[in-house]
Amino acid sequence: MQLMRLACLLLVAGCAAQTRPPQSAGGKPAEVVTIPGDPYPSTYRPYPGVATVIQNAIVYDGTGRKFAPGAVRLENGLVAEVGASVTVPAGATVIDARGKYVTPGIIDIHSHLGDYPSPQVEALSDGNEATSPSRPEVWAEHSVWPQDAGFSRALAGGITALHILPGSANLFGGRGTTLKPVYGRSVQDMKFPGAPYSLKMACGENPKRVYGSKNQMPQTRMGNIAYARQVWSDASNYRRKWDDYARRAKAGTARPSDAPRRELANDTLMGVLNGDILVQNHCYRADEMTNMIGMSREFGYKITAFHHAVESYKVADLLKAEGICSAMWADWYGFKMESYDGIRENIPLVDRAGACAIVHSDDANGIQRLNQEAAKAMAAGNRMGLGITPEHAWTWLSRNPARGLAIDKRTGSLETGKAADVVLWNAEPFSVYARPEKVWIDGAVMYDWADARRRPTADFELGQQGAGDPK
Repeated sequence: MQLMRLACLLLVAGCAAQTRPPQSAGGKPAEVVTIPGDPYPSTYRPYPGVATVIQNAIVYDGTGRKFAPGAVRLENGLVAEVGASVTVPAGATVIDARGKYVTPGIIDIHSHLGDYPSPQVEALSDGNEATSPSRPEVWAEHSVWPQDAGFSRALAGGITALHILPGSANLFGGRGTTLKPVYGRSVQDMKFPGAPYSLKMACGENPKRVYGSKNQMPQTRMGNIAYARQVWSDASNYRRKWDDYARRAKAGTARPSDAPRRELANDTLMGVLNGDILVQNHCYRADEMTNMIGMSREFGYKITAFHHAVESYKVADLLKAEGICSAMWADWYGFKMESYDGIRENIPLVDRAGACAIVHSDDANGIQRLNQEAAKAMAAGNRMGLGITPEHAWTWLSRNPARGLAIDKRTGSLETGKAADVVLWNAEPFSVYARPEKVWIDGAVMYDWADARRRPTADFELGQQGAGDPK
């Protein structure tokens, strides 16, 4: 939908303007060249669900509230009611969750599942188009193998949505896409309907190492910025050409042959400049984040989130002022120089500053235990006296990543009218002993620890030892 809007803005200065299309000399509407807004649309269809009431549970609703006891009613694929008690419709499935916990589904804003699927062999390694420092024309979804067994493992860990990004070898790595962990014949069957695309950018050591080792630019951090600025400058020029064509098309003075030549790389960058594609920016150091913010101001785009942001705590006030989220690990740092100055209190300090704090995985195994990663960060914050409650910490796992993907009006918290993306835990979800018993996506049970028929198995696993076992 965002890209459809982009096409309208580009070509006829707004969909409303199409009520008076350009006229040819013969009085017929003139042909107008358009950029396809969504050439690979979602074909996801929710599985059928039934009206369900989960009651007598402890509920973290994802907005920072706790209900103990609490209840949730799911109906027609949506959260219908949340509170200490809820209405029980006739015929509804009723689950007595005494001693158990209910939360929104976890959303991982940084994953490479499908692009680096299991089994991890070179033939299936499709996450980095490391053939140029700038590859915004590639789309992560076109590398996704829908039969990656990692999707069902993520689901079993309570994941109900995840954002697949290209790797970080490039300054501009390509487009990211948001999926649901459901198996389909194509990646389109998994795409979160209407979720905007992102552009993966990277700063720091990765681009300069990958291309510097090839004796080409960038070899330094100043090379990173210089290269990226030129790319943005070229993209701005491309945008001006399309804006000019759109104005003339609207006035009826442009011929189809006047349309600029399509450049797929610049299509993506123009989408960012027009505010329709989000920027997910791999960046570790605080000083480099400020450089990237400066570049975004120079060319007029917005950074949605910094990823792997181990030094966000140094600039948390700036990130709050800029409205930029930070996607972070709990205690994964020190493995290279740019990650050296991480601290375990990073996530809680960003949160305390009022900025948008997110726990992410960037890992096929870590995505299965993001609840435990958040628990570690919460504990670190509380050791320094921040007094973080579990119900607040859950915002790092659902509401804030939904915000970082611009899907927060539809999912990420247990609020009336939002998608019934829900997890029932057998224990306090920040305990190392907790595991999901059931996971609902759009109101349908997609994982049930107690029911083998509700434990998805990839085609690749069929006939293999352990296929269908509890994950």
